Parts: sequence; C-alpha cells; structure tokens
Amino acid sequence: MVSKTEQEIFEMGLISNYIVPIGIIVIGVFVLYRLIKIFQYSYASIYKKPLFAQRYFMLNNLTRAQYEILKNEHSFFRDLSRKDQLQFEHRVSKFIQTNTFVGKQDLVVTDEMKVTIAATATMLSFGFKKYQLDIVETVMIYPNAYYSQINKKFHKGEVNPRLKAIVFSWEDFKHGHNIEDDNLNLGIHEFGHAIHLNASKNNDISSLIFNQGFNKLTTYLQSNESVRQNLIASKYFRAYAYTNQYEFFAVLLENFIETPSEFQSQFPELYKCMKQMLNFKFASY
Repeated sequence: MVSKTEQEIFEMGLISNYIVPIGIIVIGVFVLYRLIKIFQYSYASIYKKPLFAQRYFMLNNLTRAQYEILKNEHSFFRDLSRKDQLQFEHRVSKFIQTNTFVGKQDLVVTDEMKVTIAATATMLSFGFKKYQLDIVETVMIYPNAYYSQINKKFHKGEVNPRLKAIVFSWEDFKHGHNIEDDNLNLGIHEFGHAIHLNASKNNDISSLIFNQGFNKLTTYLQSNESVRQNLIASKYFRAYAYTNQYEFFAVLLENFIETPSEFQSQFPELYKCMKQMLNFKFASY
C-alpha cells in the first residue's frame, strides 16, 4: 500500500510533469490564436483586404458532370488561373452541399440549376475569407415569375432573411446568366442583396471590409453632388438603382461584373470602392 507521503509526492510529480505543462500549452495556444485574430483584423482595417482568403488543403470536388457544367456555363471560372479554379470548384461544391435546393410548382431541380446558381454566389464572394452566407440556407426555384401573396405582385427573385432563403425564377435567372453584357442579371442582383444583408449582420473580416467599403462609397457620393448628377445623367446604371441603398449596391454589382471596363472608365472611384469591398482581384477585374 502506498503511504500518504508517497501518494502526495506522486500527485505533485503528476501535476508538475504533465498537468502544468499541458495547461501552459493550452493557454499559450489560446493567446496565440487571439493575437493572430487581432493581427488579421488590424491588417484588414489597414489594407482593406484579408490577410488570406483561400484554403489550400482538403478541397472538395464536384462530380464530373457538375464540373463540365461549371466549365461550360461560367466564363468567369474559365478565366481564372488553375489554382483559383480549384478554389472556385471547392466553394461551389460547399454551396451545393450546405444549402437545400427546392423546386417550386413541380419544378425538378437539376445539376445545371445547382451548379449555375452556386457558381454565381461563389463568384461574388470569391474574394471573401468567410464566403458562406449565414442568411441563406435554402434556394427556392420557380419555373418562371411567381405571384407573391404578401404584396400581391409577381416576382422574379428575392431574399427572405426570415426564412433564410433566396428565391429565383429559373427562366429569368437563366436569361440574365446567358446574356453577359447587358447589366441585367437576376442571380447577381439577388446574391448582391444577400451579401449586403449578410455583411450588415456579421463582424467577420470580410464583412468588416465590405461594410467599411460601402460606408466609403456612400460618403463619397454624399459629398460629391456632381458625381451623383453624372450617375443619373449617364444612364449607365438603370433607374432602379436609386430606389434605396440595397438596390443601389445590387445594380452597381450587376454592372461591375458584366461591364467592368466601362464601369471603370466612367466612374473610376466607384469601381475602386466596389473592387475593394469584394476584394476582387481576379480575371480581368
């Protein structure tokens, strides 16, 4: 039988040799994690971009059929470097895995619908570190424009934060996707709303950068009457942009993606703000 003294010596040895070092390591790891997080936020605040936005291990893959759809249907994906294409494919796969796709009015959801919609969301958030949208868990797809019992109007698309859903008329989504230079793209517009709303409700690094950029954009416009007048007079942005701040950003986003050269040429400061908000440094942007 071990004596009390020997037991105490054994316990003290156990504490000093194992428990204390483990405790120090745990505290050290926690402190290091907090310091890294503080550094990342400081870096983002100063340079207006995340320290890093992409992961380089354990990347998901699409099925062969889904990959062919992505490659054939999405010009933005084709213009990326091979390294960025791997990241893009991973994020499209994650969107499909983590969101529920629901066909309405007996619509059968296909891989084309899943990949094309997921690729639009991925494109817009590709510069984000935290790219998954908390306010979207369900993608509802109607065959065409649908009637809303709430406001008694036909809709082509909407974001419903209460239901954590984004809704599309597939006919109109596809039409906007197929014509890439008319600045009318339902998918970009509605995901623009989702990104804007998501950033307003979060404090991650990408949301911080987005919100700072949007505040900079609105301050710039409020303090430059001539720019506001030029915006309206140019008719480059459709009139719907001036409905409210959310529609303004969503319309600007359509133009930013579909006609970036013209956007940059006509309104370079706005273009710079948009590019910074999205951390968009890909393809020809």
